[in-house]
Amino acid sequence: MFVPDVATGVHLIRRAHVNCYLIEGGNGLTLVDAGLPGVWRELGSAIRTLGHRPEDLRALVLTHAHFDHVGTARRLVQRLGLPIYAHARDAELAAHPYRYAHENPSAVYPLRHPRAVPMLVSMMLAGAALVRGVSDTLPLAPDTTLHAPGRPRVIATPGHTDGHVALHLPDRDVVLTGDALVTLDPYTARTGPRIVAGAATADSAQALESLAALEATGARTVLPGHGDVWDRGVRSAVEHARRVGPA
Repeated sequence: MFVPDVATGVHLIRRAHVNCYLIEGGNGLTLVDAGLPGVWRELGSAIRTLGHRPEDLRALVLTHAHFDHVGTARRLVQRLGLPIYAHARDAELAAHPYRYAHENPSAVYPLRHPRAVPMLVSMMLAGAALVRGVSDTLPLAPDTTLHAPGRPRVIATPGHTDGHVALHLPDRDVVLTGDALVTLDPYTARTGPRIVAGAATADSAQALESLAALEATGARTVLPGHGDVWDRGVRSAVEHARRVGPA
């Protein structure tokens, strides 16, 4: 699914309940997260629908390096020589995207939350078991502005992974939260702003603490890694996430 202009010059691509975003800037496009392998054709179609060529991609920025956000990264490097940015603490995970820390055993979640099973099945059909990692990522420094289209500001939001980051576009009143704050938890099928379940989160307490960094942006529009866009302000999203807590 391709949804243009979910915010000014920001476009959503969704496959198997995983979101990627294209940010337009003066000199091309920045891709935020690389989804699952099955999003490849939709990514190319979206780029062309926007009037660009694949060669107009200037950077891939990973909010974090779980397998469902790294899926097309290796192919983008091979085809386009695209530079990939990730926090240094997620560099090893980017190379081995299935070796991630999580608080709770993931196997129990389909039993406790059967409504999530179709989501997990759709992710498998989109290549969730076939992701190959990427090495030689370029480091993202928190509290700096990345010199890439859209000039996103990097915000450290550890907890879901050790090196998780969010991206703030102050001039567009937007924050891209990755999995630091989602509106759909694929492990429970619960909707509304929240952190991701312990099945895929390394440290839920730290993830809740990192919500303060998102709140500090004051952004109107929240673009999560899973689920629908939240356009009622990041503060209300954070309040909701704190209230419901971890699963």
